[in-house]
Amino acid sequence: MYSGTTLRTKSGRMMGVHQRIDRVARRHIEEFLPHNINFPSSRQILHFEGLNGPDGIKRKSPACDEPWHFINPEDPEDTMLLDMIDSHINNMAKALKEKNIQRSAFEAAWMAHAITDGLTPAHHYPLEEKLEKLRGGQGIETRNSTKEKILIPGKNARQKIKNNWEFWGAKGVMTTHLNFELGVATTISATSLETVYRFNFSDVERVKNTQYREFFKEILQSIYSMDMYNEFQKKGWTRRLARETKQKLVPLIIKAVCAGWYSAIVKYEDLNEG
Repeated sequence: MYSGTTLRTKSGRMMGVHQRIDRVARRHIEEFLPHNINFPSSRQILHFEGLNGPDGIKRKSPACDEPWHFINPEDPEDTMLLDMIDSHINNMAKALKEKNIQRSAFEAAWMAHAITDGLTPAHHYPLEEKLEKLRGGQGIETRNSTKEKILIPGKNARQKIKNNWEFWGAKGVMTTHLNFELGVATTISATSLETVYRFNFSDVERVKNTQYREFFKEILQSIYSMDMYNEFQKKGWTRRLARETKQKLVPLIIKAVCAGWYSAIVKYEDLNEG
């Protein structure tokens, strides 16, 4: 999802989807926070978005410790993103126990970013496979400079032009990806996002009694079944997509972020009892 230009710390505060989701999720989880916990505020969490978030790392040092927030909803063996989210949950629980507010804010922000991207329809497209194909079989880790990340190579000038058009052209892979995320940002810019999908007491009980990845996968399948990205690739931004984004997509993502944060609270309480 769009998180601003990542050129400065406050970039994305107005139109950043990640920032908007974090703010709403922090407000929604407030009533479920235990009284004895020092949970990071919205401001503390948002400090680790934009320039200080995963997208900022991508701009500063391409391919070097760069988070990859894509997942194939049809492949049960694709667990890299789920493992990453679990790691953030465990680290946040430890930071809460140690009363390390800066570290817990960092883990909350980066966890929310991973959850949000993983549930974004544009991140269900097999971008890694497409990139490797365009780059002649070279893995994404070889894009270790800004130039390598922006320009697609080719055996000759004609193939370079063809490859880059397929990636950056009017209907290119990355252009479509970015336009979808921009459409989401524009659609929710003046929306309250208060819907039937709000995190509630039944969600709290589910988080207490199941692994977070099961909660995530259920929401993932709900979003994937809406087939939003395929429709966008064929028809562009439609009224149905705008309606689904406001009423289902983003509210479900906010619920998932709340559940991820609450999973860290559950683990924090287990650590205190241990």
